[in-house]
Amino acid sequence: MVELKTDLSIDAMHAAGQVVGQALTAVRQAAGVGVSLLELDEVAREVLREAGASSPFLGYRPSFATTPFPAVICASVNDAIVHGIPDRYRLRDGDLLSVDCGAVLDGWAGDSAVSFVVGRPRPADLRLIETAERALAAGIAAAVVGNRIGDIAHAVGRVCRTAGYGIPSGFGGHGVGRHMHEDPEVPNEGRPGRGLPLRHGMVLAIEPMLIASGADGYYEAPDGWTLRTSDGSRAAHAEHTVAIMEAGPRILTARETL
Repeated sequence: MVELKTDLSIDAMHAAGQVVGQALTAVRQAAGVGVSLLELDEVAREVLREAGASSPFLGYRPSFATTPFPAVICASVNDAIVHGIPDRYRLRDGDLLSVDCGAVLDGWAGDSAVSFVVGRPRPADLRLIETAERALAAGIAAAVVGNRIGDIAHAVGRVCRTAGYGIPSGFGGHGVGRHMHEDPEVPNEGRPGRGLPLRHGMVLAIEPMLIASGADGYYEAPDGWTLRTSDGSRAAHAEHTVAIMEAGPRILTARETL
């Protein structure tokens, strides 16, 4: 069931989304060669604490998970697509890092992700990340009243496929509200004009996930959470929480551009 949010509720979700944006900005500023993923998780925890927000990631255990998620960010390095668990791994020059973060403030959730390179970047990694951001922008542009979920999915998928990148099947965006994951599902590939009509008050997380090699394969790591590319190629992830409004899409998780 899809819950339509009031404009006041969307304002409250924007407040939660701003905390997410601040946490991602702080993590990106703190990331550097030699910094551990656990240290980055602590940076995000401190932002949430200072804002009086809680983490929807910490302790989260969906049906597929064998254990609850132990952190407030997902930190996915190089061939990890999503759901990477922060550990003692210390970032190396040229690592591609995707960070996903959520926050719950006054009962409302926000969810966002960003990918970037630590140290000296490879041109191929920059192209991959830039395409993920373009795919996200295309999906947001399609998130207008009168369109359908399939229009968002088609917009995202077209950017990814045209650039020659793979898309892991079965993973994509979702509704956001009182909970981090709500109906509806928002695929990263689909047919335009199909699916649920978009209405004022729907709030969606749109999140392209790209695989550099063009292949779609992935596997679940032994930790029960991390998804890795089957061929070892690099991946990128971008995400915003977006409200569908009569005046156009409203990004609720905007962050500082670094």
